[in-house]
Amino acid sequence: MNIRPCLQSDGKAICDIYNYYIEHTVITFEETLVTESDICQRIESYTKDYPWLVLENENGIVVGYAYAAKWAQRSAYKNTVEITVYLHHKESGKGYGAALYKTILSALSASGFHIVVAAIALPNKASVKLQESFGFEKVAHFKEVGRKFDQWVDVGFWQINLKTA
Repeated sequence: MNIRPCLQSDGKAICDIYNYYIEHTVITFEETLVTESDICQRIESYTKDYPWLVLENENGIVVGYAYAAKWAQRSAYKNTVEITVYLHHKESGKGYGAALYKTILSALSASGFHIVVAAIALPNKASVKLQESFGFEKVAHFKEVGRKFDQWVDVGFWQINLKTA
């Protein structure tokens, strides 16, 4: 396993991973498949200020990614970020998500960020377990705030203070 900064050339692999979740799950609230160009634009935009990492398996194939993004628009939120992680749907249960989280949280802490927030469409036992294994605490639960596949979806928010983690 190798974790490294994301490159523009990773766009296709990330697109393939993410589009599965768009098409088959409520884990993301996006409803339209993204293109490689869309992902490359996001990589370029996000990596100006925040880390975006990819995880390669033992064969050098990108099977997961994690990134941080701006939490909210107002300047007072500048020390708070939101993170997310996605794994190829056939690659869960191998410790890849935990490895990505450990690396991105370390990078965010070293960069001076204070609070990390994670939003989870519920129910999602695997994501909740991952967050809480790193010390994230549930701080909010919004009922039926998303609608996808003709169903209402709740969203929970977890956060961690990097200075006390």
